[in-house]
Amino acid sequence: MSKVPPYPRIRKAVFPVAGLGTRFLPATKTVPKEMLPIVDRPLIQYAVDEAIDAGCDTLIFVTNRYKHAVADYFDKAYELEQKLERAGKHEKLELVRHVLPSGVRAVFVTQPEAKGLGHAVLCAKPVVGNEPFAVLLPDDLIWNRGPGALRQMADAAASSGASMIAVQDVPQEQTGSYGIVATEDFADRQGRITAMVEKPAPADAPSTLAVVGRYVLNPRIFDLLETTAPGTGGEIQLTDAISTLLREEAVNAYRFKGTRFDCGTHLGLIEATIRYALDHEKLSEAAARMMQDALYELGVREIQ
Repeated sequence: MSKVPPYPRIRKAVFPVAGLGTRFLPATKTVPKEMLPIVDRPLIQYAVDEAIDAGCDTLIFVTNRYKHAVADYFDKAYELEQKLERAGKHEKLELVRHVLPSGVRAVFVTQPEAKGLGHAVLCAKPVVGNEPFAVLLPDDLIWNRGPGALRQMADAAASSGASMIAVQDVPQEQTGSYGIVATEDFADRQGRITAMVEKPAPADAPSTLAVVGRYVLNPRIFDLLETTAPGTGGEIQLTDAISTLLREEAVNAYRFKGTRFDCGTHLGLIEATIRYALDHEKLSEAAARMMQDALYELGVREIQ
């Protein structure tokens, strides 16, 4: 029996946050979509917490030259901290001071042009270096009461020696909205990817396993991104480089435990807010009553 090659535990996570978020205009004219709140925390915080839960201690944010809010959020806020301390608001002070735990650093890299997800990941190469790393798309918020999706994937990568791509089952009629993978020997939540098809028609889809915004990747992907030809709109696609990588080595699809919310859409953001409000330690009961009241009032209006 062949020995599984070593796959070091990931320590670095890349967050592509350079997009303009035009779907949420006018809100995103001044507030990046990654800073839109889910209850009392911005969307980016949930992805960061997931990466830290997986063991990452270096967080690499790929942004553009105009977006400063994400960097400001993870920086110290001296004036705010002083005001909270003088006011004796120690609980709120701790929240502000511990956006990132001790020992975790944030690094900001500029993507000079909007040239696609693959190019954004490539911009992180000088910081990542020659070691496996994670990519998290904050738009995909994954809720789970147990280990986070990325920790599940990191565990699987370490035990199998393969890169991991997060997938979820989608209805057959929705395959045209996702990248879809074909796999072999799919068992125990994972299987080796044999092909990736971008947005296939339902009749042409090789499966209903759709790619979700979580990746654990071998650094070999950087070499492949450097030689990947731009596609539609002059963008370098991460999926194109992964398609080349899987011809060289094992790349597994991983069906994570948890519920994914597409917070790149209005309904996804609303759905996530409802779920997290209902799961909130202090707000859950009040939120449930408010939702019940709102649904009752809506039903009365419809009857009238």
